[in-house]
Amino acid sequence: MLPPRTTNARHTLSSTEKSITARTCETLARMARCGSTTPNYVATRLKDHYPVLYVGSNGRVAHECILDIRPIKASTGIAEIDIFHLYLFEQNDLLAGSDEPVLNLDALTYAGNLENLASLEGDVRHVFVRGDIGDAELLGELLSRHQPRAVIHFAAESHVDRSIHGPEDFIQTNIVGTFRLLEAVRAYYGQLGAEAKNGFRFLQVSTDEVYGSLAKDDPAFRETKRYEPNSPYSASKAASDHLVRAYHHTYGLPVLTTNCSNNYGPYHFPEKLIPLCILNALAGKPLPIYGDGQQIRDWLYVKDHCSAICRVLEAGQPGEVYNVGGWNEQANLDVVNLLCALLDELQPRADGRSYAEQITFVKDRPGHDQRYAIDASRLADELDWRPTETFASGIRKTVCWYLENQDWVAHVSSGAYRDWLGKHYGGGA
Repeated sequence: MLPPRTTNARHTLSSTEKSITARTCETLARMARCGSTTPNYVATRLKDHYPVLYVGSNGRVAHECILDIRPIKASTGIAEIDIFHLYLFEQNDLLAGSDEPVLNLDALTYAGNLENLASLEGDVRHVFVRGDIGDAELLGELLSRHQPRAVIHFAAESHVDRSIHGPEDFIQTNIVGTFRLLEAVRAYYGQLGAEAKNGFRFLQVSTDEVYGSLAKDDPAFRETKRYEPNSPYSASKAASDHLVRAYHHTYGLPVLTTNCSNNYGPYHFPEKLIPLCILNALAGKPLPIYGDGQQIRDWLYVKDHCSAICRVLEAGQPGEVYNVGGWNEQANLDVVNLLCALLDELQPRADGRSYAEQITFVKDRPGHDQRYAIDASRLADELDWRPTETFASGIRKTVCWYLENQDWVAHVSSGAYRDWLGKHYGGGA
């Protein structure tokens, strides 16, 4: 939830920030090896301030000669390293440069990990509340106290395999929970003044799985594609999307909906394909692949997804739907083979053999959709948003992050992350 917007002060580089320590240089070198210095990210974030010297036919930039900073360097003395340091600051802290607080409501179920938010401890702009979106009384109290200008609805049970084995939790959270949240927001919205109503938004974060499955040569999902969910998870998300739409058309609630493709990146819970294979590879365990591994997904780097959500919240039209995709269709087997190749390069096995030898094919799951693909052209054409990461750059960053954060990996793998819940709340989830 985002409270009413306040005036944001532009971040000014301090002398400390301008000084590059040996440790920072080390970090930058590692980032360069991992492909973290993505030129398209830099160009996108800074294009309004520094002209882009060269853009290719597809609108993307190369590694060299991206920005012309000569005018500002001559007039202010700010050099290339200062600008890059600011880029690092902004990229790694979504609250950087903003005084606008965020209220974070989370039930902290099996995947809830407060260690993921450790960097925000003590930051007054971030307020964390442990609670359930199905708790109508709590929702009403939080909305009344914090007076948000927007509600971004991420809360969901999201693992397809879990929905197959136990669908009830998905019905309760994704459908009933969304209903409770909509009811609370509708009541809150109804008492706002005209100006606050005009600026308020409810953003539903949904999935491409509501559209069903595609054949190999079918066109990618567009926003007009009819819903054909095939799993209890996707059916529950489809139902929640329909509820959100209905509250716009029936009650006038200013809603936005985003349907995203498969996310990947840091802090991904290890039940999902990419983190599972990284963790299993390093542990010497089998890398399980459903069926023949030819199921195709469109992969979206998590920071690209976040930037898309921010853009839709900023400029999306109430009542509209926006597909968010990475333009990165990959077969599951190809993804795992690429992960193995990266691990072979960055952290080779002690015996010198390839991690690919650990790939194991297992029985396919029931009702497994063959292909998802997102057409995100509406978001590009109407809101000028495009992903900054290719799959090659994003997956390298992801592997590097897991290699550099082995303590986090160990805590998640062992379940020790739940000790954090006990420390803060006096018991587990």
